Amino acid sequence: MKILVTGGTGQLGTDVTRLLTEKGYEVHSYAREQLDIVNQEQVKQTVEYIQPDVIIHTAAYTKVDLAEQEVKHAYQVNALGARNLAVEAEKYQAKLIHISTDYVFDGQASVPYTEFSEINPQSVYGKSKWAGEQFVRQLCSRFFIVRTSWVYGKYGHNFVKTMLRLAETRNEINVVHDQVGCPTYTVDLAKFLMRLLETEAYGTYHASNTGSCSWYEFACAIFAAAGLTNMKVNPIPTSEYPLPAPRPAYSVLDHMMIRLQGMEDLRPWQEALQEFMREFARPE
Repeated sequence: MKILVTGGTGQLGTDVTRLLTEKGYEVHSYAREQLDIVNQEQVKQTVEYIQPDVIIHTAAYTKVDLAEQEVKHAYQVNALGARNLAVEAEKYQAKLIHISTDYVFDGQASVPYTEFSEINPQSVYGKSKWAGEQFVRQLCSRFFIVRTSWVYGKYGHNFVKTMLRLAETRNEINVVHDQVGCPTYTVDLAKFLMRLLETEAYGTYHASNTGSCSWYEFACAIFAAAGLTNMKVNPIPTSEYPLPAPRPAYSVLDHMMIRLQGMEDLRPWQEALQEFMREFARPE
């Protein structure tokens, strides 16, 4: 099976590429410098050359706050990039796994969002990702849209690594307590994608580590897992930490489609965090 991975050197793409290669797939993994998904002709030529059985599309514009200014660029990458890949996937009847986000929801719910919940993105990032989802649904017949949230891993920038870095220079930190969501370890998400690509159970999925927490609770768990017991974490409201892009106050993802398909769910976020800490401490 030939698999094309976009965003292959990104946070998720690196783990996807590594695990697929370890399993023996023929993997063609491209960084943005090698495959610019906004360039329709380049996408066309690359897919024509590889003729993949599966395309795993992890490349994205993820600068949530900057997107409020760089609206055009966010839509070019997240919407048109998805369109370009969907067109080529359909041409060669390749399966397309498209990674999306909890930001397609408005965060006003009081119960977890299922794959069938109403969409109402509030930020440019969320709106551009929703536009990408729509292109995939309209142009590709063999698709998996996988919405995830609060992603972290060994590669790239993320909340966990930021907390650990801050702990090197200070012993007290403020973290918002009124935003609740689901942390997701890239290795667990990559393993789920590998299970999914072997099926024809097409549709939209929510995939995050199970359970939920606030950013404050997540930070406390990170420092506890790292043995940084002297780190003081102060809970603050979002209003005391204003940012250009609105964040969903509540973006807990319900994995209804995973249950409906009888698939194995991702493990609890606390277990995943413990494994990440062990892997992160291990030398390359």
